[in-house]
Amino acid sequence: MVRSRLLGFWLIAMVLAALVPARAQSHNDDRIDVVASFSILGDFARAVGGVRVDVTTLVGTDGDVHVFTPAPADARKIAAAKLVIVNGLGLEGWLPRLVQASGGKAAIVVATTGVPSLGIAAGETSGTHHGDDSADPHAWQSVANAKIYVANIRDALIAADPAGEAVYRANAAAYLVKLDALDREVREAVARIPLARRKVISTHNAFSYFEAAYGIAFIAPQGVSTDSEPSARDIAATVTQIRTAKIPAIFLENLSDPRLIRQIAAESGARIGGTLYSDSLSDEKGDAPTYIDMVRHNIKALTSALTE
Repeated sequence: MVRSRLLGFWLIAMVLAALVPARAQSHNDDRIDVVASFSILGDFARAVGGVRVDVTTLVGTDGDVHVFTPAPADARKIAAAKLVIVNGLGLEGWLPRLVQASGGKAAIVVATTGVPSLGIAAGETSGTHHGDDSADPHAWQSVANAKIYVANIRDALIAADPAGEAVYRANAAAYLVKLDALDREVREAVARIPLARRKVISTHNAFSYFEAAYGIAFIAPQGVSTDSEPSARDIAATVTQIRTAKIPAIFLENLSDPRLIRQIAAESGARIGGTLYSDSLSDEKGDAPTYIDMVRHNIKALTSALTE
């Protein structure tokens, strides 16, 4: 009896000894904590960082970075981070105070460094939540700019975690190949749209970089920030422009109140072509869980509405 019990304990000990290394190996304690200001940057960070990073986003999927209000938990996330990734160009006007409140020592990388920025329309401001009223912050809407974001994030990860350099370079190179293919895909899709029909209405002015890169004109009654409110004059001017320029379609945005676009559609007689993703990704079950999915969804919606 005693011998059988000892044998049983010995077998249990052997099983536990075998499990402990497997558990330890499955959890990579060497991962670095990375905080991204919003979901698109978080996706870039995961693509480049892979298994060496643990990425948290402050503004999550289907969240609006323009009107975000940080909570104490967000300061704790930054305090624990080794690297914080921000867009810059005035997008995260709330961030400096959050970093100061966190007391953390994380390196901060501005993902738009080196991006040729576009100015905002004359007389328009970027909104009360922005720190820079001279630049349009939505630079990720050009795939060529997204490549600059990725390169900046790669270099920042290498600086924060030199031991992972080979991984970061390999992941970034593979992802940049995908972005090159995506850029060609968008250009080929736009080429199929008749020149006279390459114009749409969107809720807020988030697509200037897309317009500059691919040649589809976007007219928006709201400014570059979703916290701005269009006036009755702005709405009337948009309705007039739809009629005189014969704009084929108007689009909702995943983050914006649909009532404005529905009002414009009703007054102008224009049809709603679908929903575009502007400042945020969707969750895993949505149409745009990654940046590449987002761009593909948007160009599919645009070409479907403009080639009919």
